[in-house]
Amino acid sequence: MFCHQHPYPPFLFSNTEKVIVGTLPPPRFTTGDLKPDDVNFCYGSRDGQLWPILDRIFDLKLSFEDTEEAVAHRKEFLRAHKLGICDIVETAYREKIDASDLGMQEVVLRDLVEILERYSSVHTLLFTGGNSKNGPEYFFRRHLKQYNVKLALIDSEVPRIHEFRLPKSDRLIRTVSLTAPSGAANRAVGSMSAYKRLKKEHPNINTVDFRVLQYRNHFL
Repeated sequence: MFCHQHPYPPFLFSNTEKVIVGTLPPPRFTTGDLKPDDVNFCYGSRDGQLWPILDRIFDLKLSFEDTEEAVAHRKEFLRAHKLGICDIVETAYREKIDASDLGMQEVVLRDLVEILERYSSVHTLLFTGGNSKNGPEYFFRRHLKQYNVKLALIDSEVPRIHEFRLPKSDRLIRTVSLTAPSGAANRAVGSMSAYKRLKKEHPNINTVDFRVLQYRNHFL
């Protein structure tokens, strides 16, 4: 069994307002066997779409290569926009060494509730995926059960929006379950009625364009 340890600590600071929450980067980020066009930072996989999406929304002109400058540019952007990153999975075990969420076993979660209590400016969690098994919302719901807290539905349209109150401070936190920024989710995007309507009006639009439109509403 391969021990898939998250290679990056939470990237949070005192005035963080929104936190991006995923699960784990691909195993090569744990072993250090990065590819030349990976970036050694959260969501840095060359196959991932989060940074290309944010690059388009904010016109960042990011570089996509394994350099310290590429990492520094991303951290600078996050700080400037009061965005943090705290993936919910700390470790998991895998029989097959791949990036599949479903392949994770014996998952150990980070105590995100306790982390949120410490960072009092945070008001929104941006999940990079929904409530499908072993997705970030799925794990967060499981985590909340430890505190006898549940998510309250605010909007059932994708991206689904929920709210909950932290058990100690009673602070209200909103969660947004974005369509996953991965190629594996493209089929799901293609089946969405909202995407089909948009595709009918704008035939040249693709699944990444659709995510850009969706993410823009919640990152800006």
